[in-house]
Amino acid sequence: MLELRAAKTSDIPVIKTLMNLAISELQKGFLTDAQIQASFGAMGLDTLLIEDGTYFCVMDALELVGCGGWSRRATLYGGNHSAGRDAKILNPEIDRARIRAMYTHPAHIKRGIGRMIIDASETAARTEGFKALEMAATMAGVPFYLKCGYHIESQWEDTNGTVPVPLCTMVKSLIL
Repeated sequence: MLELRAAKTSDIPVIKTLMNLAISELQKGFLTDAQIQASFGAMGLDTLLIEDGTYFCVMDALELVGCGGWSRRATLYGGNHSAGRDAKILNPEIDRARIRAMYTHPAHIKRGIGRMIIDASETAARTEGFKALEMAATMAGVPFYLKCGYHIESQWEDTNGTVPVPLCTMVKSLIL
């Protein structure tokens, strides 16, 4: 049985392991090997999400099978090591909340794990008064996010790694 809970700082090592596995395996077929390696420069864990209480773990018994969340801060994507971070608090009246750092264990895809995290994130953002969400989606994530009601606003490349990595800004209104 899957259980969603808030991430804790003690989860950081296992979250990082899961992220690395997901980046390495789930991007295959969407990115070249060089782009997958470059992705490690842009993707990863922003521990501020855990501190803010907006990051979730999905557990199957004692195993971490997915993680992700949302943010009320300006940073759109990336880990602690990534360039361009901005911890500014967003204004729910004019800004979109962010969907951040969504990862599923490759052996546990297509079990509703991502949907659990998206639903919890959307509910929390709506509760804080946000009217819309946005994210930087990987090519591997785009089909899933389209099914969740997000649409592509723009396509661009992250250039923080050794080669450019394609990403999409995807958005969704929370107004019912």
